[in-house]
Amino acid sequence: MNQVRFTARWARRLRGDDGSAAIEAAIVLPALVMFLCMAIAGGRIVTSGAKIDAAAEDAAREASIHRTADAAQGAAQAAAAESLNDQGITCTSTSVAINTGGLNVPVGQVATVTATVTCTVNLSDLLLPGVPGAKALESTATSVVDMYRQRGE
Repeated sequence: MNQVRFTARWARRLRGDDGSAAIEAAIVLPALVMFLCMAIAGGRIVTSGAKIDAAAEDAAREASIHRTADAAQGAAQAAAAESLNDQGITCTSTSVAINTGGLNVPVGQVATVTATVTCTVNLSDLLLPGVPGAKALESTATSVVDMYRQRGE
């Protein structure tokens, strides 16, 4: 009889789930939070990349309509900064490189101007272990220079 009571008591202990919800939450919750933070980081990188693409296109187009390399450089810098600002992207550092070699091509020949925009996106606020605090994103765009437009000298 004692053996039966002991076995029944032991079986109840094994079937009891007191505290198991807390243990499950302690195991699952950190994984869910990390997954959410990784999704946010991925979304931030993808949307920032698209916005940087648009800024590079704006910079290249703006540079292609100017006649001199100096004017094209200044206009492209301003266009990229304005585009990033209008789209609400905040870069910890930004650089715009313009290849204005196409502005030196003689009138009547096809030429292009290329703009490369680099933006460092902040990720440190996500508190993800193993993720860098910032990621540099770069985009390059090319715009055709009107082949019959007068060029600067």
